[in-house]
Amino acid sequence: MIFYRSFAASLILLSGVTLLSGCGSSGKDLLNVSYDPTRELYKEYDAAFVKHWKETTGENVTVHSSHGGSGKQARSVIDGLEASVVTLALAYDVDAIAAKDLLAKDWQTSPKKLPNNNSPYTSTILFLVRKGNPKGIHNWDDLIKPGVEIITPHPKTSGGARWNYLAAWGFALNRELGDLSKLHDPKQAEAVEAAQKKAKEFVRELYQHVKILDSGARDATITFVRKNQGDVLIAWENEALQETQGEGEAKFDVVTPSISVLAEPPVAVVDKNVDRLGTRAVAEEYLKYLYSPEGQKIAAKNFYRPSDRKAVDATLLKPFVELKLFTVDDVFGGWQNAQKTHFADKGVFDEIYTK
Repeated sequence: MIFYRSFAASLILLSGVTLLSGCGSSGKDLLNVSYDPTRELYKEYDAAFVKHWKETTGENVTVHSSHGGSGKQARSVIDGLEASVVTLALAYDVDAIAAKDLLAKDWQTSPKKLPNNNSPYTSTILFLVRKGNPKGIHNWDDLIKPGVEIITPHPKTSGGARWNYLAAWGFALNRELGDLSKLHDPKQAEAVEAAQKKAKEFVRELYQHVKILDSGARDATITFVRKNQGDVLIAWENEALQETQGEGEAKFDVVTPSISVLAEPPVAVVDKNVDRLGTRAVAEEYLKYLYSPEGQKIAAKNFYRPSDRKAVDATLLKPFVELKLFTVDDVFGGWQNAQKTHFADKGVFDEIYTK
């Protein structure tokens, strides 16, 4: 089959591919191209979905999962990786795939869209520090204290890194304005302009404290946790919480800042691929099942905030600390604008970051 030749070639180029299969050799094949920190989530979810599909249809399905930096993963799909579905870190990466006509450009707004902006779970950005918090890091402005070394991935390749960057920028705006709603008040235009300049300088200084920019969020976690580099990891909430389980409880602490960004990792069917491969039905069900009580439970167990909290036992919600959250739409005018302004070539990040 064309799929197997293409997929085999992809394995040569990509690392972190896992496979979950039902019993027997016949059935459907499904490739989920995802971002770095979802490895554990989809290992558990894929096994549950294989069972669900078999019980529902009597068919076997084999689920392949590929993981890497979200931006790099999107480019791999654009370059020919035959994903049936993508479960990426941010909407802009799915938009980039849609711009190549691999899926509908209105994937997030059409009547066929999935609930909650196609995000079956959400997350936010927190800090992971060494046990006892020796550098006294409690909020974003503590990251720029003398002697603090930060680990965060590269915004050009990692979706998590872009969330980290925007969370820091939003904190600085909130600190200057006192209320982010002032961003939309014409009477506050002068104050907003001044606040944006202060935010830019804050983020510039923050990146002067960055010791290593890894290509993806999981690589950054490995650098901090396994290689013992840096004083603080700016991390996805699920990554930070996961690292404090088991033996990690004695090694690390999670620090929740005063304000952060509401991260909404979206999911989508890659229309062109599933129609060619004849896997639309299983691909659509694969994403819909994420919203089921079982899918929501698995998300919460892996420290993602479920979109339907009522579907999940209260004990699984205990790790999620309440904090002030803002959205990319409210503060940055959506992902298209945020990407163009901050992360495109010659954007703000290129201007402020020097190695």
